[in-house]
Amino acid sequence: MKHLSRFAEPSQRFSPSTASTLFSFSLLIVAALPAQAEDYYAKTRGYRVEPDPDPPAYVRSLSRTQFEQFRDVDWLDVGLDFRTRYEYRENDYRPWVDTSSGSRVSKYRDAPDNLWLLRTRAYLGIKDILDPLRFAVELEDARSYNGEYERSDADVNEFELIQGYGELYFNHALGHNRPLSLRAGRMHMELLDRRLIGNNQFRNTTNNFEGFRVHFGKKQNNWDLDTFAMQPVERLKYEFDQPDEDTWIYGGVLSIRQWSHFITVQPYFLGRKQNGDPRNSVTANRKPDMDIYAPGLRVYGLIGQSGFDYDADINKQFGRFGVLSRNGNTQTLQQHDALAYSLELGYTFDHDWKPRVSAYYGFGTGDKNPRDGSNERFDAFYGFNQPWSRNDYFSWDNIHAPKARLEITPHPDVRVDAGYNAYWLESETGGWNRARLTDPTGQSGNFLGQEIDIRMRHHVNHYVDWSLSYARFNPGDYTESFAKSGTGPYTSEASNFFYFELSLNAFGDGKL
Repeated sequence: MKHLSRFAEPSQRFSPSTASTLFSFSLLIVAALPAQAEDYYAKTRGYRVEPDPDPPAYVRSLSRTQFEQFRDVDWLDVGLDFRTRYEYRENDYRPWVDTSSGSRVSKYRDAPDNLWLLRTRAYLGIKDILDPLRFAVELEDARSYNGEYERSDADVNEFELIQGYGELYFNHALGHNRPLSLRAGRMHMELLDRRLIGNNQFRNTTNNFEGFRVHFGKKQNNWDLDTFAMQPVERLKYEFDQPDEDTWIYGGVLSIRQWSHFITVQPYFLGRKQNGDPRNSVTANRKPDMDIYAPGLRVYGLIGQSGFDYDADINKQFGRFGVLSRNGNTQTLQQHDALAYSLELGYTFDHDWKPRVSAYYGFGTGDKNPRDGSNERFDAFYGFNQPWSRNDYFSWDNIHAPKARLEITPHPDVRVDAGYNAYWLESETGGWNRARLTDPTGQSGNFLGQEIDIRMRHHVNHYVDWSLSYARFNPGDYTESFAKSGTGPYTSEASNFFYFELSLNAFGDGKL
């Protein structure tokens, strides 16, 4: 918590006028909307896009644990969660960074990998008893073993504080059962459909931020407004994580649930401001300026009583985007102009197994020409990539991604889902970002490949869950062309990914 003191003064790297305007706009919305006390919250049926709750899903009120002597202690939230996952990957298209020679060299993973991932999280939160003052602390220890390649901060983050914040919580400040919450400190969050802001639960480490969060209302109300201004935290594998003081993300999400039995409407605005440092003496720390503004609209819900559901999101980005010169000492500012949208339509059959079939289409623009003075590649911010690919190969940029999926529940404690996914580049010259493959000539085509996946999850009892999954990615013409030319992956063969995961929750699932 030693870094929180600097938030006492506005950073010169984030415009105070921008924050003031955002807060004033928030107050206008608050004044204009009516107050209600009913529970209006409805979850989306979209695949893996329901935000993780706050506090996290593994956390319980002490009164809802197996310790009967604490049945009246409802002011203390506790959580202790351990997860281990075995991963086997073959012909992995994600590059890794080799530093064995003393320099950083990006390489492809030509050998199969057998990786063990371990993650332990602990949470302690105090509420109600000291209101309006509340606190929460969450620790995480993430490690990997037996890997063939150098460890990355996606897998390793030892003994880390991922949440540590103070909160002023006024329970009825905006009307009966409509609170006002003001948080300051380190925290993680998930917004909207997690494609732009997510804590990345599947990955071994967590996205988190330092800054401020002001929440008008709560998700059970017929409307609420969640606003924030934060600096992303840079994960350091073996040291205490530090905030990126050159970068701010800010914005707000208004959720309107007056008619949530068939539609939830979420207009939102996100922004990212990066103060570049192209002349930094450390090459790895050189970065360009960036000002991205991203208004959007998400809607989801049910279509009457027909069994159909939907989840749609559209985001338009504009602003400026800096491009570093080859030597990294100068930059050119380009106009940023990007667009992305996603649409999922599902149908749940009236059957004991609750089968749901769904069709999805995702689109994100890619940069057409790095020398035309305009950047069209969509910025996926800090999104969760699992809805795009079980292999973690794709994100919301330069992509056409149609999908089909089946989900069933053959037993109350067993869930199975399987899907087919196909991927094309939106811009043939924009490149496949996650694999770092680019053909500036556009002669390699645009079909990246197709992926099939299947997953089973089993809730054994109040304390134990396990799951296993298999995914296979078959490369398309674009991907194979790099192997044939010798400039890309070592193979054009299919990529295989299998994992087995076991989760243990010390305090159970809260169902006494």
